[in-house]
Amino acid sequence: MADIAYRDLTDAEIESYQAEGVVLAKQCVDPSWIDRMIKAIDGQLANPGEWVQDTNPGSTQGRFIHDRYLWPTVSDFRDYAFDSGVAQLAAQAMRSNTARIYFDHVFVKEPNTDEEFFWHQDLPYWPFKGTQICSVWLSLTDTDLESSGLEFVRGSHTWNKWYKPVIPGGEDTELGKWISASEGEDIPDFNRLRDDYEFLTFETKAGDAVIFNTAIAHTSHGNHSPDRRRIALSTRWLGDDARWDPRMGTDPIVTQDDVCIEPGELARDDSAFPIVWQSQ
Repeated sequence: MADIAYRDLTDAEIESYQAEGVVLAKQCVDPSWIDRMIKAIDGQLANPGEWVQDTNPGSTQGRFIHDRYLWPTVSDFRDYAFDSGVAQLAAQAMRSNTARIYFDHVFVKEPNTDEEFFWHQDLPYWPFKGTQICSVWLSLTDTDLESSGLEFVRGSHTWNKWYKPVIPGGEDTELGKWISASEGEDIPDFNRLRDDYEFLTFETKAGDAVIFNTAIAHTSHGNHSPDRRRIALSTRWLGDDARWDPRMGTDPIVTQDDVCIEPGELARDDSAFPIVWQSQ
C-alpha cells in the first residue's frame, strides 16, 4: 500500500473538486520527488516507451512529448505512484474508500511550442465509467497559462455530456485508428466561446498538483515561454464506483484480454488496476 500522503486535502479543497471538477493542491508531495521525477522523465525521453508521442524529436524548442503507462516497467514511476502519497489525495478528492492506479502520463512541452492539446474530456477515451475517476497532474516545473498550464471549463463535469474523442491531425496514426470507432457528440470549440462559459486555470509551482475529474472539459495551450520547459506527471486513478467498460474506440493500453473482470463489473482487478490506497 502507498505511503501516507505528504499532506491531506482540506475540506475546502475537497468541496472545490466536487463542485467545480478541479482543485489546485499546493505543495502536495515531498520536494525530493521533484528532482527525482524530472531525472526519470529525461531518462524516459532518451529511451521512450511504446506509447510515446513526440512532435519534434531531439529538439529543445517547439517540441511536445507525452509518454504513458510507465509504472508497470519503470521503477521510478512505480515508486512515485505507490509511495508519494498522491493516491491518498485522489481518494480524498473523489470521496472514495480506495484508489486504484490505471496509468501514468508524462507531459513535456519545450519552450516556444505552439501546439495545443485540444479541448477534451478524459473519460470517453478510457474503458471505464463512473463518477469517482480522476487525475492528479503534478507540476514538476513552475507553470502558468503562458507556459501551457491547464485550463478547464468550470463545472463541466456535471453536464452529463459525453464528447467524442478525437486525435486532431492524427486520424491515420495508430492512435487515430482505434479512436475512430468512438461515439459521442462533438466537443465545442471553447476557445471561441469565451463569453459563454467560466474558465479556470492555475499558476503552479513545482510540487503543486491539479486534481481533476475525468468528465471535466479541459485543454492546455502552447508553451509560449522562450526559455521555460513545462514538465508534468499525471497519474490516473479509479475510485469505488469505477466500472470496466471496454467500448469500441477506447484506449488500447488495457483490454478485455488483460483483465479478469467482465464489462459492467467494478474495476476490482488487482493485477491490472492494483489498489494503491484504501481507508482503514
